[in-house]
Amino acid sequence: MSHNNFDLAAAAREEMIEHGFDPDFPQAVEQQVTEIAANPPATNGAVRDLRQLLWSSIDNDSSRDLDQIEVAERVDGGIRIMVGIADVDFRVKTGTPVDQHAAKNTTSVYTGIRTFSMLPEQLSTDLTSLNEEADRLAVVVEMVVDADGEVSRTNISRATIRNRAQLTYNGVGPWLEAKAAAPAKVAASPDLQAQLKLQDEAAQALRQARSKMGALNFDRVEPEVLIVDGKVQGIGTRQKNRAGELIEDFMIAANGVMARAFSDAKVSSIRRVVKTPERWPRIVDLAKQHGVNLPQQPDARALNVFLQKRRSEDPAHYSDLSLAVIKLMGPGEYVLLRPGDPGEGHFGLAVHDYAHSTAPNRRFSDLVTQRLIKALMAKQSPSYAEGQLASIAQNCTLREDAARSVERAMHKRIAAVALRNQIGKTFSAVVTGVTPKGVFVRILNPPAEGLLAQGADGVDVGDRLQVKLLSTNPQRGYIDFGR
Repeated sequence: MSHNNFDLAAAAREEMIEHGFDPDFPQAVEQQVTEIAANPPATNGAVRDLRQLLWSSIDNDSSRDLDQIEVAERVDGGIRIMVGIADVDFRVKTGTPVDQHAAKNTTSVYTGIRTFSMLPEQLSTDLTSLNEEADRLAVVVEMVVDADGEVSRTNISRATIRNRAQLTYNGVGPWLEAKAAAPAKVAASPDLQAQLKLQDEAAQALRQARSKMGALNFDRVEPEVLIVDGKVQGIGTRQKNRAGELIEDFMIAANGVMARAFSDAKVSSIRRVVKTPERWPRIVDLAKQHGVNLPQQPDARALNVFLQKRRSEDPAHYSDLSLAVIKLMGPGEYVLLRPGDPGEGHFGLAVHDYAHSTAPNRRFSDLVTQRLIKALMAKQSPSYAEGQLASIAQNCTLREDAARSVERAMHKRIAAVALRNQIGKTFSAVVTGVTPKGVFVRILNPPAEGLLAQGADGVDVGDRLQVKLLSTNPQRGYIDFGR
C-alpha cells in the first residue's frame, strides 16, 4: 500500500486492539442501548427543575458528547456558578453490559481520524449528552466565587436542565478576548452576552487565586488534523483561549467541591493526583539556563513565577518551555482516597482536593464518582466497596496511559502522512523525550513528534534544536529527523 493511500482508520482500530482496548461494542451492549432508548427509566428521588435558567455549553467545534454546561448569577458576596454535569448513571446502571464495557475501556480515545467513544454514540452524543434544547437530568454543582477567587456556599443537587446555547471555544474565546465579533447565537442575545461575561469574570478570579497558590499555566499547542474527503491535508494547531480557560476553571472548581463533599462525609472516593514532578532536577536545570534558581525540592509556586516570567519575556518560545515542563512532570494517576488518608493533591493545578467528575460520558472514573455522590445525596450506602474503587482507580490509570499511547501513535501516523511531501525541510524543534529507545523531538509548526535519528548525543528534554526531516513511514508511525 502506498503512503498516499494508507488507511488511517484501520490503523487506529488496530492500535486500539494492540493496546488492550475493545474498539467494538458487543451485541449485548447494542441491545441494551435499544432498550434504554425505548424505555427511559423513571426519575426517582428529589430532582429540581432548573430548565428556566440560561444554561450554555462551550466545547470543541466537533464535540457531540456534551458533559458539562454552565450558568451564573451575581449574588451577595460574589457570583454563583452552577455547573451541570450529565447524569449518565440515570441511563447506564452498574453491572449492565454498557457499564461493563465502559469499565474495561475506561475512556474515550481521540485518534484524530476517528473517536472511539467509551459509551455507544446513541448514548454519549444523544441520550446522555446535554444537547441544545433537550431536557436532561444532571448533577448540579453550585458555588459562590468572590472577587478573590475564594469558593464558598457550595451545594450539590440533582436537577432537570436544558442547554439553551451550544457554543464553541473558537467562537466564544476570541470574543471574550475582544479580538473578534460575538458568534451568531451570542450576538443575538444580550442576556447570553451578559451571562458569558459574568462567567468569565468568575473564571478569571478562580484562575488568579490558583495562580497565587502555584497553579501552572501552560501554553499547550494542541494538534488539529485537517481532513478533506477523508484524506489528511495537513495538521493545524489549536491554541488555548479565554473560553477554554473558563471551562477548565469551572471544571477544576466543581471537581474540588465534589472531592470536599466526600471528605466532609468521610466517604472513600477516587482522586486524580499528580505527584511531585518525576524529573524536578531537570526542571531546575532548565530554569538555570534562563538565569533563575529554583529550590532543590519541588515547589509549584516558584515554578509558576519562573514560567510566568518566561511567558512575558519570551512569548514566542513559551510553548516550547511549556511542553518540556509538562513532559518532565510526568502523567497523573487515579488513586483510592479513604477517610483520614492524607491527600496527595494535584501539583500542576495547585489544588489539594481533586475528584474527576465533569466528564461521565468520556471517563469511567467520572461515572463512578457520579454514582458515589448520588448515593451520598440519597443517604444510601456507597455504590462501590473500597477494594473495588482501588482496582477501578488502577485500571483507569493504566487505560489512560494506553489511550495516550494510542493517540500518540496515531498522531505520528497522521503526521507522517501530512509531512510526506516535506522531506529535507528544516524545522525548529524541542526535545521531548530521552529514552532507551532514542531521543524524541517535537516540531511546533506543524506540531509533530519524531525520532532524532542523527545528532542525538548530549541533548536532554527541553533543549531547542534545528532539525531536518529525513523520512516518514505512516505504516510504522515513524518520523525521523537529523541535525
